[in-house]
Amino acid sequence: MSVWPAWEVREDGGATSWFHVRLAFTDGARIDVLAVVSGGCLSLEDVRARPALPLDDLPVLAEWIEGPLSEACGAAPEAGGTEARNRARPAWPGGIEGRWLVAREYRAAQEDGVDPVLAVMCATGHGRRRSLRLIAQAREAGFLAPGHARR
Repeated sequence: MSVWPAWEVREDGGATSWFHVRLAFTDGARIDVLAVVSGGCLSLEDVRARPALPLDDLPVLAEWIEGPLSEACGAAPEAGGTEARNRARPAWPGGIEGRWLVAREYRAAQEDGVDPVLAVMCATGHGRRRSLRLIAQAREAGFLAPGHARR
């Protein structure tokens, strides 16, 4: 992920800062965000993603970029911020139950016409690589159809 300042407006003793944020994934997927930091709050002004990002994933996107944005503007994340929320999130179940749940998330995303890997990432809280491993394990367990043959 890369974060760089776009511009800043100072008025009434406060500042509003805009930042460009880019998340690039190894498979070529990319998310570009114009984020606004003002009064300790993070707002997303513009989001452009290839492939398209479903609206349900915007809260997760905000969590992903909150920490790096805080660092970029020289502020520490608030107590109870993203890091505390992530620790409070229940652990994704392992074993056969976890594989079945991954398959369920994957199939639901396919039916909704959204990126199934991103759906698994959001559901599990894991990054792309770990989510791809979980999907492969769900395939091996027989919960998903075999993947496409690679050449």
